[in-house]
Amino acid sequence: MTFFLEQLIIGLSSGGIYAIMALALVMIYKSTGHVNLAQGEMAVFSTFIAWTLVQMDVPIWPAILLTVAVSFVGAIVLERVVVRPFAKADDLVVVAVFVGLFLSIHSLAGAIWNYEVKPFPSAFSDGSISLMADLSIRAHTLGSLLTTGAVLTAVWFFFRYTRLGLALRAAADNHESSRLVGINVSIMLALGWGLAAGIGAVAGVMIAPVTFLDPGMGLAPLIFALAGALLGGITSPFGAALGGLIVGVLEAMVSAYIPYGIEFRELIALMLILSVLLVRPAGLFGEIVTRRV
Repeated sequence: MTFFLEQLIIGLSSGGIYAIMALALVMIYKSTGHVNLAQGEMAVFSTFIAWTLVQMDVPIWPAILLTVAVSFVGAIVLERVVVRPFAKADDLVVVAVFVGLFLSIHSLAGAIWNYEVKPFPSAFSDGSISLMADLSIRAHTLGSLLTTGAVLTAVWFFFRYTRLGLALRAAADNHESSRLVGINVSIMLALGWGLAAGIGAVAGVMIAPVTFLDPGMGLAPLIFALAGALLGGITSPFGAALGGLIVGVLEAMVSAYIPYGIEFRELIALMLILSVLLVRPAGLFGEIVTRRV
């Protein structure tokens, strides 16, 4: 029972990271109609910025907050300069733009910081916390769980109870209707990119102390986050967050209880993606999207 609880907490901690990355994917998908394949690379690039600040003797939490701010502004510029010119292009062109972003950010991170694996300090203590007489959990695992939970709560509150959040939701859901009621859709979509990059940066700095930091770190979390977003519903922020938590717990249980399960985690995530697309493309809580042609 103790081992099961330990794996459950680990799964929820990983799932919280996948949840906020899935939420970032949903935000971009609702505004563009496409999955941002570069979301993981953007998170990795942000994590390298945090690592650089730490190497400059900036304390870890100020470094994280500054990284989130830089990521927010950088993503707005990226949306304006790279993505916006192709807003009305064919779907294949937009997909090519996202693939180009993936490759460009990955290569740029490698060129600046090289491809050597780097240790990334945890924002929490290096020790363990005893929850029960025979159950101890790493402080980073619990801290990551609490941090991602706080991020999800803050994002939920922002979108549900603030005027800016409601305007951003409206702009993402229906561009034309939002313009008719006076919402500046262009600015709202750019802010959506910034917010997605900011919460993606939080995911990156929570992952890096566990997996170490290198330019290829973002691919596996992106796969798990995409699986969670599709499972919960790529059009539903709540569903995507819940799906990310489910995927995190599933990953932990498969790794713990299935022989060689840890080597097949990405394969299981890909199988989950294919199964959802075949059986219920809208996910558990998503809406079926139709387009007129």
